Amino acid sequence: MQRIDPSAFRLTVAPMMDWTDRHCRYFHRLLSPHARLYTEMVTSAALVRGNQLRLLEHSHEEHPVALQLGGSDPVELAKAAILGAQAGYDEINLNVGCPSDRVQSGKFGACLMREPDLVGECVRAMADVVDVPVTVKCRIGVDDQDEYADLQRFTTTMAEAGVGILVVHARKAWLEGLSPKENREIPPLDYERVYRLKREFPDLTIVINGGITTVEAVREHLAHVDGVMLGRAAYHDPFVLARLESDLYGAALPDRADVLDRMRIYIEAELARGTQLKHITRHILGLFQGEPGARGFRRQLSEGSHLPGADWGLIESAMAPLRQAA
Repeated sequence: MQRIDPSAFRLTVAPMMDWTDRHCRYFHRLLSPHARLYTEMVTSAALVRGNQLRLLEHSHEEHPVALQLGGSDPVELAKAAILGAQAGYDEINLNVGCPSDRVQSGKFGACLMREPDLVGECVRAMADVVDVPVTVKCRIGVDDQDEYADLQRFTTTMAEAGVGILVVHARKAWLEGLSPKENREIPPLDYERVYRLKREFPDLTIVINGGITTVEAVREHLAHVDGVMLGRAAYHDPFVLARLESDLYGAALPDRADVLDRMRIYIEAELARGTQLKHITRHILGLFQGEPGARGFRRQLSEGSHLPGADWGLIESAMAPLRQAA
C-alpha cells in the first residue's frame, strides 16, 4: 500500500451522498486545485455484485480524488478496491461513519465502530490488493460506546491494520432515534477528542471533520491536526474553497464568473452526451452566496435548468446581471 504525504490531506471535501457526484467534483476542482475530493459512498455490493462500473466514472481533472466504499465483507471490499484502483482513484476510503438506516441494515457505516477487528480485516484485505492508500472515515463514538478509550482502541486497531490516514467526524453517531440529518447536527462536536487522538498517535495523519465552515476555523484546526475536511459548507458556499486555496496555498482569488466560464466546455460536452443541465447546475447554485444578485442567479437556474433544451445560454443569462454589477 502506497504511503502519502500528510500535506496532501491538509484540505479535503467530504463524501456526501447525493451531492459529491462527478459534476460537483469537477466544479470544486476549479475552485481549489489542491483540495482532496471524495466520491459519494459506493457500496462494495453495487460494484462487485451489481457490476455498476458506471459508479466509478470520473474525469482526469478531478485528481486527487478518492473513492469511498461502504461494506463489511473483506473479500467483497477487496474486489471493489481493485476496481477503484484500476479506474484510477488515488485513494480508497472505507466508510465507518454513516448513520443511515439503509447503511445499518447492510452492516456497514457507523455501526462498524462497534467492530474494530472486523474493520481491521477489511482494511488489510483492501491494502493487500491495491497500491493506493486505504484510509478510514469514522466518528468519535457510536450510541453508548462513547468513551475516549473506545475511540482509542478503534484507532489502535486501524494503525495495526496499516491505516496511515484517519478522517474523524468529531461527533458520535446515534443509530437509534436520530435521523441522518439529526446525526449531523444534534450530537455535540468534540474537537478536543480528535486533537487528543493526534497527540497520542503522532505518526497517524489525522483529518478532522464536522461543523467547519470558515477559513479561520480551518486555520485553528490545522494547529492541532494534519488536515481539515469540509462538508456542507463547501457545498452551500463553494467559494469558501477558493478562499481556502488562497489562504493555505497563496493562490489569487478567482473571479466567480470566470470560474463558471471555465465550466463551459465541460457543461457543453456533458449536454452533448445526454446529461441534463439540472444535474450540473444544482451544484453551482451557491457560487455567489452572499453577493448582490445571488438570489436571482439561483432562481433563474432552479426554474430553467429542468426545461427541455436548457443549455449554456441559461447560465449566461443568469450571470448577466452579476457581470453588470461587478
